[in-house]
Amino acid sequence: MRTTLTLDEDIASLLNKEARKSGESFKQIVNRFLRLGLTAANRPVRKPFVVTPINLGLPADYNKVEELLEYLEGPDYR
Repeated sequence: MRTTLTLDEDIASLLNKEARKSGESFKQIVNRFLRLGLTAANRPVRKPFVVTPINLGLPADYNKVEELLEYLEGPDYR
């Protein structure tokens, strides 16, 4: 399909840069990025992954990993 499309200068610049970098034609680049954008817009919104911290009952005053390892595994942890 042939159509006329007016692009903002910043978008045209980015598309031209991508065409030079990839060696593809401007038309191929425009179609590829339109396809990517349109398929991404149709994806369902995913719920954010949430991690719920669990209190392990450890003292919170350890500033170094070595101290924590010694507390958890004893002085001969190495």
